[in-house]
Amino acid sequence: MGLQGIGFTEILILLVVVLLLFGAKRIPEIAGSFGKGITEFKRNLNDAQKAITETPPPRADRAVGAAPPAESVAREEERPEPKRLLN
Repeated sequence: MGLQGIGFTEILILLVVVLLLFGAKRIPEIAGSFGKGITEFKRNLNDAQKAITETPPPRADRAVGAAPPAESVAREEERPEPKRLLN
């Protein structure tokens, strides 16, 4: 069943039920919270899309395509292997 069968009478009955369940004072609070949640969701979605599509600027301390410094390679080799959480 889709939304094709919902008419004015059904919407009015639904609104009366919501009014009875939550009360007249709580409905604006619920609607405001719902709106803030949607706004926050959209903002986070846009931030995630920007982080995915934007490429980070090249680092100024290293030329593009250059080998990493020897000391950073040595530090990476000294690190112990991480412990496995699941066997």
